[in-house]
Amino acid sequence: MSRRHDMITILGPTASGKTALAAAVAERHHGEVISADSRQVYRRMDIGTGKDLQEYRRPGAQIAYHLIDIVEPGEEFNVFEYQRLFLVAYEAVRARGKLPVLCGGSGLYLDAVLSGYRLAEVPRDDRLRSELNELSDNELTLRLRGLRELHNTSDTSDRERLIRAIEIAEHDQRGEGDASAPPMDSRVYGIRWDRQALRNRISERLRHRLEHGLVEEIKSLLEEGVSPQQLDFYGLEYRLVTRYVVGDMARNDMIQKLATGIHQFAKRQETWFRRMQRRGLEVHWLDGALSHQALLEEISTDLVSAEGAR
Repeated sequence: MSRRHDMITILGPTASGKTALAAAVAERHHGEVISADSRQVYRRMDIGTGKDLQEYRRPGAQIAYHLIDIVEPGEEFNVFEYQRLFLVAYEAVRARGKLPVLCGGSGLYLDAVLSGYRLAEVPRDDRLRSELNELSDNELTLRLRGLRELHNTSDTSDRERLIRAIEIAEHDQRGEGDASAPPMDSRVYGIRWDRQALRNRISERLRHRLEHGLVEEIKSLLEEGVSPQQLDFYGLEYRLVTRYVVGDMARNDMIQKLATGIHQFAKRQETWFRRMQRRGLEVHWLDGALSHQALLEEISTDLVSAEGAR
């Protein structure tokens, strides 16, 4: 197939099925998947981040993927670093004559790529640092949590790293960058589910993860020296299951709070996608209730039509 677009993007909220669809699209269209997930960059954090690596090991095919398992838990990682590594992966995939397939639900990371921003590395902000130095460690932690629900940051017992994390988070939220660069030439598809159906999928996936190693994964991270304070910033699964593991929360309470929190997170993801659309991103929405084969055929047909419209 000749290509009008340089990349295909598959986006959607958590538990929408985007990884499986992206892998199928990559297999059909001779592509490689580039992840746009702010937590899947971390090694040995597989179940809680939903890497679903089995989707890339399809019968008779191994789908190449990028920007998964690239840093150690506790290492600093931010949208600037993501964008830099994305461009490296994107150029490498294109140089091999393959089609990049961007897949994810982290709105900030998707935005950084699709909006064409070229972010500057986060500078030191002496005014902000002076303000932060007046706060206690607990106040700093609460401030960081208020800035980003799924913050992938460093050891909160290290005050300097905590202040730096806030500096990065506030810079990221301002979206400072050079928007003069052309946006990425991507055909964007979004997976949309009925609200109740998505809630049911989230609850079922949570049950499956708890039954298939999520608690053991977190115990292993704690045993290797990742602190509970660090895990607190890797998202709801790691925060709440850690509290259960260390004895600060009952199992049923943990499950209930997790399900509610993940449902709310999915709504925030959808809000971010709508904001991207209001700013001009064209998203072709797909009905998540269709089979993956039907979705794949819908995308393939649309790509042919888009090429014919050139």
